[in-house]
Amino acid sequence: MRAMVLTEPNVIEQRDIPEPTTDQGEALVRVSSSGICGTDLKILSGGIPAPKPIVMGHEMVGELLTDATDARKGQRVLVDPVYHCGTCHACLHNQQHICTRGGLIGRDINGGFADLVAVPPANCYVVPDEIADHEVPLIQVLTTCMHGHRMANIFPGDVVVVLGLGVTGQLHVQLAKARGATVIGITRSQWKLDLAKSLGADYTYAPSDDIKDKILEVSKGDGADLVIESAGKVLTLGQAFDMVRTGGAIMPFGIYTETKAELPFYQFYFKEIQILNARASKGQDFVASMDLVKRGMVKLDAMISDREPLENLSGALDMLTSEATGRMKIIMDH
Repeated sequence: MRAMVLTEPNVIEQRDIPEPTTDQGEALVRVSSSGICGTDLKILSGGIPAPKPIVMGHEMVGELLTDATDARKGQRVLVDPVYHCGTCHACLHNQQHICTRGGLIGRDINGGFADLVAVPPANCYVVPDEIADHEVPLIQVLTTCMHGHRMANIFPGDVVVVLGLGVTGQLHVQLAKARGATVIGITRSQWKLDLAKSLGADYTYAPSDDIKDKILEVSKGDGADLVIESAGKVLTLGQAFDMVRTGGAIMPFGIYTETKAELPFYQFYFKEIQILNARASKGQDFVASMDLVKRGMVKLDAMISDREPLENLSGALDMLTSEATGRMKIIMDH
């Protein structure tokens, strides 16, 4: 079958590789659309370790070629890329998403940048007909954001700051708005600020020396109830401690690969700040996320900047790592 294979850092080759087997009871999916994620970019560069050669891709939708746990052959399914053992301490305590013996499809085993992918049968979720195929890969990203919001006690009238307005930042804006919060989006890019505004942000600002004063003004002098750092920068994470109110919460949602950093630990202690860390999603997040998209409460199409054929994966990755503006999410058509 056709597959786009990462052979070494920053090198993608199109290869003809054997079709995946299902002799261990896996479900087989013919991939129709897949998405490029920030995780893929860090696997590509070597920032996130992965065995090589490997087929990346963990955001995928396609036709089920075998029966699965809650889906039948021929149905269109969204794949949960996190697999687990079912017997470790985390799994036995309903934390299968952080299984210590499991892993991520597309990082630890071959993923969705190919014609076919083998996945655990319980990881297939039937997609409602109302959702367009090219939007479905983004739902996997939404599920991780949804998992984070389950941890956060956001109520109508709360002030939520989203630092960084890439894909996850735009999704956090929409989820916080859906829960009735006053949402502040912060990033340097004007087009991302405009997009966040169109998706529901009440206030949008570029970083500046008086950004804390602006947040205090919106929050009537208290600071934000929740600050979501979705840029994946330790420097930005440190700034969140200034923005959050005493007794508030910070959600570090970016992927941090730095090994050294300076953070205002005294503020962490003195302001009694909660840290909410969400790494992956659970099954309930897939069902809820698809429902929100189906009902139009979260909009995905506005974040898709390009659609490319699978054969141009290398070029699409280059687009996202270049300095060119205006690109956010690239969907690969298979």
